[in-house]
Amino acid sequence: MQLYCDSLTTYQRLRTKEVKVGDLLLGNLHPIRVQTMTTTDTMDTIATVEQSIRCIEAGAELVRITAPSKNEAENLLNIKNELRKRGFITPLVADIHFTPNAAEIAARIVEKVRVNPGNYVDKKKFELIEYSDADYAEELDRIRDRFTPLVRICKEYGTAMRIGTNHGSLSDRIMSRYGDTPMGMVESAMEFLRVARAESYHNIVLSMKSSNPQVMVQAYRLLVQQMEGEFGECYPLHLGVTEAGDGEDGRVKSAAGIGTLLEDGIGDTIRVSLTEDPEIEIPVCRDLVKRYAGERNSTTKGIVPGIQHLSYNPFEYKRRESFAVGNIGGTQVPIVIADLSKRSPIQREDLVSVGYSYDEPTDKWNINDAAADYIFTGNQLPDFSLPGGLKAICYPATWNEAISAAPTLANQYFPIFDAGAFVDSEKKSNQINFVMKDCFNDDTPVNDFTYLDKLAADKTVVICLSSTNQNAMQSVRRMFAELVAKDVKNPVVMICDSNWETADEHLIHYSTECGALLLDGFGDGICLGMTSVAYQNATAMNASGRKYLQSDNVEQFINNTAFSILQATRTRISKTEYISCPSCGRTLFDLQETTAKIRARTNHLKGVKIAIMGCIVNGPGEMADADFGYVGSGVGKITLYKGKEIVKRNVDSEVAVDELINLLKEADAWTEPVNN
Repeated sequence: MQLYCDSLTTYQRLRTKEVKVGDLLLGNLHPIRVQTMTTTDTMDTIATVEQSIRCIEAGAELVRITAPSKNEAENLLNIKNELRKRGFITPLVADIHFTPNAAEIAARIVEKVRVNPGNYVDKKKFELIEYSDADYAEELDRIRDRFTPLVRICKEYGTAMRIGTNHGSLSDRIMSRYGDTPMGMVESAMEFLRVARAESYHNIVLSMKSSNPQVMVQAYRLLVQQMEGEFGECYPLHLGVTEAGDGEDGRVKSAAGIGTLLEDGIGDTIRVSLTEDPEIEIPVCRDLVKRYAGERNSTTKGIVPGIQHLSYNPFEYKRRESFAVGNIGGTQVPIVIADLSKRSPIQREDLVSVGYSYDEPTDKWNINDAAADYIFTGNQLPDFSLPGGLKAICYPATWNEAISAAPTLANQYFPIFDAGAFVDSEKKSNQINFVMKDCFNDDTPVNDFTYLDKLAADKTVVICLSSTNQNAMQSVRRMFAELVAKDVKNPVVMICDSNWETADEHLIHYSTECGALLLDGFGDGICLGMTSVAYQNATAMNASGRKYLQSDNVEQFINNTAFSILQATRTRISKTEYISCPSCGRTLFDLQETTAKIRARTNHLKGVKIAIMGCIVNGPGEMADADFGYVGSGVGKITLYKGKEIVKRNVDSEVAVDELINLLKEADAWTEPVNN
């Protein structure tokens, strides 16, 4: 199988062609560039200029502006001139959908144009049509005729271009032959790229965006493989998870998708699509990119053994097969282990942060949807009875003490060993034994995997993988590849500690390290933690009133993050999912305010996916696999969808949220919220 990156066992940037966007160089191992998109009306020159300046001052290296018609495209000249007059030379990108004539105007004005191959020539009608080879070839000729003029203008003016495929806006022609698949996304872009290459135009960037990180990651990997196979070279890649949402969820979802690819060395520019002001996106982008600054290539090279034969398929999601140990592995959803070991002593109220609240008058526990399955207590034994569904993990000596004093605790407390200590230990649980392995960073010879046979022979063993190498994800991935190759089917929990400082940095670290593995089908559970220094800093920050986003304490923040990562990677659904576009000049209502209203009314609907789109461009197409859609269709007007079917048109925005609730009720997707 041809790989999609230069190395699976260490970090190595993929070398791509160099592209010039104004005075900015992209690709060819230049720094990963960060960008965003304005949300103002493009016809409001001053508002767009001032928002662009805020983005540039936050660190944006490119600023994208929507140009939905000729008027907006022409006004880009006024915007550009005003920015240059104020001393800002940051390249501008025109965002084009449906209107080739607007693209041809913009290409003569700004430094880069973005076109969507799904709607630049084709019109999406959601009709499944069978195309003969002759019909298909005729359609490609039509694309060539309509797209070539733009290519020639870009070539003449030195304008760069992004061919930006979106998962939800594939043409009927592509859908008929490839279906709603990552390969269909790739071919959609490749059709346009072949036209450009035929004109000897190469100043091109490509993107494969989806609101589903699984689809997005697979599409980019396939695109790299396809370009290398067909052309023997790769064009620069713009990474992004579209309609990621806001707050913690938006950051986690973006980092899971973008971070996975950056870990593979893939990506030359990124945009984090948050339903927040565009300048807020830039610090998140910078937190993602700075992980790859400096030298990472040589850190584990020669330490982690290479992969001679890839034992899994990186282009499709298939969960690694494992047998069940208790409630871990097999066909069960991944578990969450909450680390409470830094709380001393652990008290009953500490469990609130990981999903359990005790009601003293009734002597009952209330358990929410984001309740941890296990807690790690270290050397501590709580002096109260745990909720019935919660289990605890502790070090062997503490575990032995607990079950010696109270044998019934053997059903609720379980030991965690180092790999070597487990093999030598005489005292083990007859139900579950957690066994830790620091991948390729201990005294075990790197090519010696014989210890895995000993673990595999014990059907009570849950393997816990982590790595203190700088390239930790690659080290753990290499160990997973060995487990698959050796047919070791013990369930695996991934342990990930963070030594970063801010909440966003921790979110990005966890989402990248764990998300990358989960998206490859690896992992039957996750346990997130912080180093002692990071934990102390985070606790001090919360104590000073600077809460970790919506969290009351660090343990709650970490627990919420764990469930958000599982949700983002579609491996465990525990809450409502919002596919919310980041807004732009096409948006027809206050997207942030509306998203907050809808979230407040519907955030108890576990597993329901609701898309909130500012306009028709981000409507029936880009919301892809949403169950319900709320889409701007005119000033003060909303169209409501069930799946891809329009249910109500031109609903007044004043009552549209109520109408959405009615639609949920009619579809039997509504339950009344429970007030605890």
